[in-house]
Amino acid sequence: MMAESLFPVVSFEALRARLACLPAFDEKAADAARARQMQLTKPPGSLGRLEEVALFMAGWRSVACPRIGKAQGLVFAGNHGVCAKGVNPYPQEVTVQMVENFKAGGAAINQLCRASGADLAVVALELERPTGDFTETEAMSEAEVLAAMAKGAEAVDPAADILLLGEMGIGNSTVAAALAMALFGGAATDWAGPGTGSDKAGMSRKILAVETGVARHRAVREDGLAVLAAFGGREQAAICGAILAARIYRIPVLLDGFICTAAAAVLEKLGVGALAHCLAGHVSAEPGHGRLLDALGKTPLLALGMRLGEGSGAAVALGVVRAALEAHNGMSTFAEAGVSDA
Repeated sequence: MMAESLFPVVSFEALRARLACLPAFDEKAADAARARQMQLTKPPGSLGRLEEVALFMAGWRSVACPRIGKAQGLVFAGNHGVCAKGVNPYPQEVTVQMVENFKAGGAAINQLCRASGADLAVVALELERPTGDFTETEAMSEAEVLAAMAKGAEAVDPAADILLLGEMGIGNSTVAAALAMALFGGAATDWAGPGTGSDKAGMSRKILAVETGVARHRAVREDGLAVLAAFGGREQAAICGAILAARIYRIPVLLDGFICTAAAAVLEKLGVGALAHCLAGHVSAEPGHGRLLDALGKTPLLALGMRLGEGSGAAVALGVVRAALEAHNGMSTFAEAGVSDA
């Protein structure tokens, strides 16, 4: 199955049908990697989660000794109609300006991808046309969601060994809070955080927008794709498309922070295990992110107090994955080293 077979589709129902046969974790490859781990010159389990990460990579890349030849970083950018409610301290022009900064190599994510050895691309999604204000209408139509998902899917390089996902979009922490509340319940105050630095008045407007939107669209809360249409931005939809394409290509994914994870959570609600190939790169300082990771059963690789977005936490976490594979592939076995095995 190729990623091109996912899109284009004409409806959410057609997409659901195509997700019925997603590639599964390769248990044989993971078992072979586990057998190797047991022969390496260390006590079993002594490298902790690094060993787990190596097995995870083996199972999704279908090889006992996986390597990262190409790491791809993707940042998707979109603008949001809910900004009309004053939920964001910065104007929407900043989205466009930051896209240019990414392209010029001047953003944090550019430096972090260079440090971790990832190729970065930014995909701007109709920045001149913000989505609908979800407090008053659907953010996107079904066709708009599917078009943005297709853009995300086509951006994925089939030759990549791992994919890092990030986003940029003024107002999208409000979108993420609404997605999380619609998908997992709770109160708006459980999910809404300061984002790019909202003050007390800004937080009040954000919380009200989330409460209003979730109340307006309460009829779709059991349907992940309908929730994405009701609240999401084009960058969130593109993240979903990229995650699905990566799954088809058996490319493991490193998720970034709250906004990226909230987008991915839409797919988890489809009930097809669509996030099984995804690792949480980090837990951000945005208050709802830890709660969201708990709801998804994802344990983050890092906790550094970051809350930038852009894929920055995923880029730093890539270094952990590389370290896991260097140890797994490069260590000698007891026999090779001439060390006695208890």
